[in-house]
Formats: sequence, structure tokens, C-alpha cells
Amino acid sequence: MRRLKIILLVLLGIYVFGGVILYYAQERFIFLDHALAADFSFDFPSEFEEVNLTSADGANLHALHFTQQSPKGVILYYHGNAGTLHRWGEVVQYHVGLGYDVIVMDYRGYGKSTGKRSQSSMLADAEQFYDYTLEHYSEDQITVYGRSLGTGLATYVTSRHAPKRLMLETPYHDFKSLAQRFYPVFPVGVALRFNFKTNEYIRSVNCPIYIFHGTEDEVVPYKHGKRLYESIQAGKAEFFTIPEGAHKNLIKFAEFRQAVEGVLR
Repeated sequence: MRRLKIILLVLLGIYVFGGVILYYAQERFIFLDHALAADFSFDFPSEFEEVNLTSADGANLHALHFTQQSPKGVILYYHGNAGTLHRWGEVVQYHVGLGYDVIVMDYRGYGKSTGKRSQSSMLADAEQFYDYTLEHYSEDQITVYGRSLGTGLATYVTSRHAPKRLMLETPYHDFKSLAQRFYPVFPVGVALRFNFKTNEYIRSVNCPIYIFHGTEDEVVPYKHGKRLYESIQAGKAEFFTIPEGAHKNLIKFAEFRQAVEGVLR
């Protein structure tokens, strides 16, 4: 009996220690970021300018603004959790090639963006770039696009404004349930400091919504996108299934490209 108690105490200690580590280190697990030097020079095939906004708490918020003559509109793009604008600037060349201007920001701690990161600051930063977009385009020209981590931010911003459309690539239903999948033995709902509630934000979205998800997504399971879609009022959204599509490779599938280009035509 004494040995059993010792074993249970050891296991409890390991569990508690793991929970503490998860709580304090969660940003490292969620945000796969790295900084770029302030003088880092970007090189892309299309015209662009660097944008630096200052947040209410003094952080520098950095973005790339791709422009062209006579664009069809503008795409405000909220990217995933890995990589800086050095990578995402390349990713959005696809959208530029479809005839759209594109504005894509780096979150705090990514690239040239600075400042202490919190859920409230990230949501405020995302909205600040929507305001920047409104300074250059009319609202009926704006497409809000979220990918992976950025789908929660994109939905939040759209819920507070009236853009032309919202496009979500590999979205999660809510961040808590996604995190619980990776850490099933811990009370994630108590420990999680970042819980973007896409399923709640989306109730206040009034523009057309388009969701794209691959059936073999290993990061955000297909059922997340499907569940989010099913929570939306009938007639407000369209869901595109990409058979065999994974989390990072939807662009390789003709079904995905046809769907995106059909929406943005």
C-alpha cells in the first residue's frame, strides 16, 4: 500500500509539473515565430511596400502591402502560426496573381513585429490592420482571408465589420478544443491563455463565408472545419472539401484552386 501511495504521488507530481510547464510555455507550442532584423530586405516578384503601424501599447506592427494597377479588390490575409512574412509574402503571390492587392501582417514576435503578445493584443492588432485597409479601399472591396491560426483572427475582425466576404482555409471550430486534442490529459480550458472562439465570432458575421478544408489535415482535423460550417446559419456559408488534402498543401490540389478562383473571380 505504501509503495502504491508513493507511485501515485510521483505520478501526481509529474502531472502537476507537466501542467505548469504547459501553462507557462504554451506560447512556444502555439506560436512558431522568429524575429527578422529591422533592416531585413524582402524580395518578391510583385510590387509591394512595407507597412509599420504602432499599436496602442507602443508595439511595432509590420506588414506587406502588395499592389497592382486596377486590382479586383484587396485581400486582408491573416497567416498561420509558423513563419514570418519572408515566407507568407511568397504564399500570397498566388492571390496577387489572381488580380488582387494583398495586405498580410506579422503577429507580435514574428518578423519585424514587436510587443508583448496576448489574446487581446492580437485581436486588437488584427483589427488595426482592418482599419488600415479601410483607409485605402472601400469596404465592399475587402476580402478577409484567414489561414489556420489566422482563421480565428479573420473571423473576429469580420464579425465587427462588413467586408465583401470571409474566406477560411483549414479553420478550427475553437482554439480550446483544438488544443485539447494535443494535450488530452490536461484541463486545457483552465490553462489556455489563447482561446480564439471562432465558433462564437462567426455568429456575428453577415457577409458570405467560404470554408476550405482537406480530409487528411493532420494539424486541424477536417471535422473542425465541418463542425464550424454546420454551426453557421443555413445559406450564409459554403464548404469546400479537398479530398486527400493535408494542412499545408491545399494549393497543390486543383479542387482547391478552382474553388478559390471561383470565389474570387
